[in-house]
Amino acid sequence: MEKIRTQDLKRTRAATRSTMVSVVVNLILSLLQLLIGLFAKSQALVADAIHSLSDLVSDGIVLIANKHSAKGPDENHPYGHRRFETAATLAVGVILLLVGAGMLWNSFSKLQNPDLIEKVHLIALPVAIIALVAKELLFRYLLRVAKNVRSTMLAANAWHARSDAASSLVVAIAIVANVMGLPIADPLAALVVGLMVFRMGWRFSVDAFKDLMDQAVDDETEAKIKQLILETPGVLGLHDLKTRKLGDMIWVEVDLEMNGQLTIYEGHDIAEAARKRVMEALPVLDVMTHFDPVEHYQSSK
Repeated sequence: MEKIRTQDLKRTRAATRSTMVSVVVNLILSLLQLLIGLFAKSQALVADAIHSLSDLVSDGIVLIANKHSAKGPDENHPYGHRRFETAATLAVGVILLLVGAGMLWNSFSKLQNPDLIEKVHLIALPVAIIALVAKELLFRYLLRVAKNVRSTMLAANAWHARSDAASSLVVAIAIVANVMGLPIADPLAALVVGLMVFRMGWRFSVDAFKDLMDQAVDDETEAKIKQLILETPGVLGLHDLKTRKLGDMIWVEVDLEMNGQLTIYEGHDIAEAARKRVMEALPVLDVMTHFDPVEHYQSSK
């Protein structure tokens, strides 16, 4: 348990530090894109600014969830508060869905009146390029932190930054096309940005919802858990293996088959050894075991 608390502290600090970096970057970029987008009459750059502003909202959710998910179990939450992180990922997804839908609606409205589309000022191009570079660097930084601390919430925030980088690339191309005499390129770029944001929000929302519904881990992870348990000396087999996600951790329940001639002490030691093997190798919060006595010759793996 001490190891888990140390990991929680590391995750909390890393999440807070990286998210604050994201807040600063998104605040500067959103203000710059919005001001220049309005001045340069670029709907695409304004849409990108709104995308960056949605990042600020998601950053705030991440900070709140990070604070609560680090709390340990209490009387009302015997399994801890790790699902705050899953709920935060769902909230980020819903925000992206709403932002993306708004962008799509605005873009369709503009495209229905192409004669009213204005030529974009060239000053919008360097701002789009600056946003592209900054968002790509932010993505790489956030994803590295997410992998180091095994956080799906931080990974979601990182890929949100990557979607911003991709949208900034689309915006930059559209601005060039608009300046060269293709006015419709600007609202088309805003439409593409909206689709990207909506798609990312859908993916986050669905994945988080599945975790909240106690979906089991993937087949590869389950196979690894089985292997670790079955390789424990004294374990003759297992059945009724159940897994579920609690934030970025896994909760495991399993019935262990052991020699029926063992003493209670011996069976307990074997179960503890299996539990320890799994928790040291994988991001598992706990392994709840039940001892099923079997004859040695009946063992099966």
